Amino acid sequence: MLGIANKAGALISGEDSVIKGLQKGKIKMVFVASDASLNTIDDFSRKCFYYHVECINLFTCEELTKAIGRCRKIVGIADEGFCNAIKKIMEESK
Repeated sequence: MLGIANKAGALISGEDSVIKGLQKGKIKMVFVASDASLNTIDDFSRKCFYYHVECINLFTCEELTKAIGRCRKIVGIADEGFCNAIKKIMEESK
């Protein structure tokens, strides 16, 4: 689903871009790679809490890279529909 969101232009990737998107209220969900540094995970967890955005760190950098086709540790979803679809898929896989 992340790959489809990327093709649709609903994905924002990279630390700086995601931070700007959070500040502007564009991002609805953030994925932080579970193998990112502890400082990065903590920083984005706090930012997401502040901006009331769900922060997920269940996937590694390699898994995020395979999903979107670019090496990224931080990925933001800017579309509510994709967020809902991803949440539904994650709920079903539990």
